[in-house]
Amino acid sequence: MHSGERLAHLLVEAEGGKEHLLADHLAGVAERAGRFAAAFGAGEWGRLAGLWHDLGKYSDRFQEYLARSAAGDEKAALRLRTDHSSAGAQHAVGALGGAAGKALAYAIAGHHAGLADHDVGDRNAACLAKRLEKDVEDWSACPAGLLGASPPAYPFPPPARGPGFHAAFFVRMLFSCLVDADFLDTERFMDPARADERGAYPPLGALKARFDRELGPFLAAKSGTPTPLNARRAAILGHCRRAASAPPGLFSLSVPTGGGKTLSSMAFALDHAVLHGMTRIVHVMPVTAIIEQNARVFRDFLGQDADAVLEHHSSFDPADHDLRGRLATENWDAPVVVTTAVQFFESLFANRAGRCRKLHNLARAVVVLDEAQTLPRDYLEPCLAALRELTAHYGASVVLCTATQPALERTEEFAQGLEGVREIIPDARALALAPEFRRARFVMEPEPLDDAELAERLAACGRGLCVVNTRPHARAVYAALRDRPGGGGDGSGLFHLSGNMCAAHRARVLELVRTRLAEGGRCLVVSTSLIEAGVDISFPVVFRAMAGLDQIIQAAGRCNREGAGAAGVVHVFAPRDRRTPDYLAQPVAATHHVLHALGERFDPLDPATVAEYFRELFWRAGPGLDRKNILPDLERTWLDMKFPFAAVAERFRIIESSLEPVVAPWDGRARELIQALRRAEHPGSVLRRLQPYVVQVSPRLFDRLRDGYVEMVHDQYAVLRTLDGCYSDDVGLDAASLGVVEPSGLIA
Repeated sequence: MHSGERLAHLLVEAEGGKEHLLADHLAGVAERAGRFAAAFGAGEWGRLAGLWHDLGKYSDRFQEYLARSAAGDEKAALRLRTDHSSAGAQHAVGALGGAAGKALAYAIAGHHAGLADHDVGDRNAACLAKRLEKDVEDWSACPAGLLGASPPAYPFPPPARGPGFHAAFFVRMLFSCLVDADFLDTERFMDPARADERGAYPPLGALKARFDRELGPFLAAKSGTPTPLNARRAAILGHCRRAASAPPGLFSLSVPTGGGKTLSSMAFALDHAVLHGMTRIVHVMPVTAIIEQNARVFRDFLGQDADAVLEHHSSFDPADHDLRGRLATENWDAPVVVTTAVQFFESLFANRAGRCRKLHNLARAVVVLDEAQTLPRDYLEPCLAALRELTAHYGASVVLCTATQPALERTEEFAQGLEGVREIIPDARALALAPEFRRARFVMEPEPLDDAELAERLAACGRGLCVVNTRPHARAVYAALRDRPGGGGDGSGLFHLSGNMCAAHRARVLELVRTRLAEGGRCLVVSTSLIEAGVDISFPVVFRAMAGLDQIIQAAGRCNREGAGAAGVVHVFAPRDRRTPDYLAQPVAATHHVLHALGERFDPLDPATVAEYFRELFWRAGPGLDRKNILPDLERTWLDMKFPFAAVAERFRIIESSLEPVVAPWDGRARELIQALRRAEHPGSVLRRLQPYVVQVSPRLFDRLRDGYVEMVHDQYAVLRTLDGCYSDDVGLDAASLGVVEPSGLIA
């Protein structure tokens, strides 16, 4: 047997001396990649990518490298190691030519190193152009039957707009099919027990049946105490279920805060997916803080099957590390995925294999964008382009779900917008103006409030919520309340919430707050904006620091949520002596514009007011909606397929601050997991379970913590040695107690 018939770097003596042959691997990857790509009509493209991706492993040099590795001669093996993916890329260009060859070449050349730029300045060794020209080891031992092919038919009609983005998106989806297929075939040989665990999910039809069974008693209990608000919620649910029969594509679901959109959107997604034979539901949320809550709600209605509902909001991304770390990275093959907008959109523009594996599973998926108004303004045009591709060419449906629809439809003023968006609620404006959803009145404070004044007024309420824009401000207002006579101490009813607390800590605080509110006791909460997105909690009075109009409305959703008794009051104030964070400068300016433009007609809950706000924020923004020039860079050289994939991935960073993850030993469970992390040979699964105990901190604070406060487990995972002196039950990680002045713009 020629040595080139064996599988390269994965050739190991498995149980019983079993060997994985290279030809078998290529056939297996081709079958899987072809099947994945068939979901968007590109099965032959996927098959060829899989068939050719490892042709370079037929070289004698690579096989000698394998032999040395198997013999344990690591030094010799290292000297023999060679590029095995350029051969397949060169063959694709030579066999197919043109755009087809180049598309496959990107995917094949990048299946380990990631999608490369076509050309980089001095054409360094990593760029595709250089790899297509380089001399490669002789791989002529490859069977001739693997090599012949005709250019496959392109599965899509010519795009009406954005041909460069369209072509680059197709390459990225092919790349996703290849890298996931390669990983899965390797796993099937190397770890068949783990491979056998994949795919054992309940089908969406079974999940829909479970959902309907649980929803019936839930609605019956609600109808047992009928209220006008519950009647509205039932009507919203009915609209969602009826709209599910519409063909896949773009939808909007405009539901006022408190209208039950979480369950209604899931009802639409399940009905729509089952009716149209779609594959999964991806629920995208703006912040990590509410993912645990909504995933728990989904499990309550879909069954407590951990495999059915996947939460993907890792503070540690194992794909950043080695192959073993990637074993912990999910490929989103679960039927219901709950994730963050950062994870979702950054993956759509990523170039690394670990981040892109999941992308092909968005084909024929229902994507619910919860709080769609939080789409990142600086990247809005690229995000809309990605949503347009998913719905136009990949069989997906996207639901823009929010109380404050962000005016994303295409108009003469906003040519970048989406076309063909169908609203699920027949008369969304009438619904928004219904008295059942006017549970609070707004007071625009005429003068700025300093922290002491704010604390005084909040304390006088007895039961109230104060939402500010940054962690340092939340800490300062909380301290002002605590330091008042009788303000702090156990049982005082004073609480703080911010990203300085790990998720498990925040969840515990919210439990205490809900108990306190239910018992009717004093309850004052100071929080960053993380409390606004979907947290089911209600106060008679809310103070909201000036922000974008959509955030102000979200804060109002925590005021008199059930419409009980007299209307609540939302006080909107400008913080005295505090600079508006940079990320809020334009939303605040747009809010002031609407205030002045509408004058006495200003009504925050009127969709017409919201539309005017977003017109000012988005439509009149000019080039600011693609601040990193991602779309122009993809369009400029598309005719030659010269895409800057690596550069785009580097520039598309929704959260650009360099926050560092730190694990807090907040409770017994956390301490047990930290011990397991220390012992773990492959830490990925332990890291996932530690997610509720992670705090993201500024580089300034991280440097201080490294001065004796943290242990670097496995030299890369920061774990607090103790809570004493740095992490308090009140505010979490306490920068002030460590002598660190936090950046004023540190949000959430």
